[in-house]
Amino acid sequence: MPDASFADWSRERQQRIEGVLDRVLPGDDAPAGRLAAAMRYATLGGGKRVRPLLVYAASEVTGADPSRADSPAAAVELIHAYSLIHDDLPCMDDDSLRRGKPTCHVAFDVATALLAGDALQSLAFAVLDDAAAHDRGICRLLADAAGCAGMAGGQQLDLDATGTALAADSLAQLHMMKTGALIRASVQLGGRCARALAPAEALALDRYAAAAGLAFQIVDDVLDVEGSSASLGKTAGKDAVQHKATFVTLHGLDGAKARARALRDDAHAALAPLGAGARRLAELADWIVLRTR
Repeated sequence: MPDASFADWSRERQQRIEGVLDRVLPGDDAPAGRLAAAMRYATLGGGKRVRPLLVYAASEVTGADPSRADSPAAAVELIHAYSLIHDDLPCMDDDSLRRGKPTCHVAFDVATALLAGDALQSLAFAVLDDAAAHDRGICRLLADAAGCAGMAGGQQLDLDATGTALAADSLAQLHMMKTGALIRASVQLGGRCARALAPAEALALDRYAAAAGLAFQIVDDVLDVEGSSASLGKTAGKDAVQHKATFVTLHGLDGAKARARALRDDAHAALAPLGAGARRLAELADWIVLRTR
């Protein structure tokens, strides 16, 4: 869809990944039917699908057919869905609303939600294995992004920091792991869907992903203050209630918004060497900063 608007392109890719996820998730005939239902409940029919969109957009830099990006796009969304289930559990953020509906542990039960997250993580790597025949490194790439040095480690840092004041560099490091690592992996996976990237291209994508990932979290911090539970589809004001360090508490609303805009500019600048093939990535950087949910 080279001439489509961003809205049309993103809608088509969102519908595409919904179909892929529907196919790879266990169905009604699964032996553990309640677990399969919880996995589908937590994954399908909601969400912005930002990470799959980043995979598809980055794959266009290499001229890949969208079908080459289906498996990595599904894998990162399955990892993201698992992380949201666990993030909402009583032992973590203890939230009752996600994507405008009861969280998985509320709709089912805590034990089933825990297992659903575990199973989604396993499924992500099974799905990614379909794309690994031509690039064995992609499973390690996603594992690193989801593990101790990435998303899980960032969540631990977030738990450790609750109720404490963090310096700007410590807060940025926390969010580059908790949120940014999977966004960075999404861009890297997309860039590995077809031809090999030149070193300068790979560096440009990585710089873009670092800026876009941090901008995404800053905007999340802003929306937690300015948005409503109805508009966000999740509990608003949760950061303040839990005394979490955020870019808003550190810099104020205006300062956080200015930082997000500066990161968007950094993301655009990083894409400059990539030419027209990076159009959708640039549009996604704009959307990340201008979004209202």
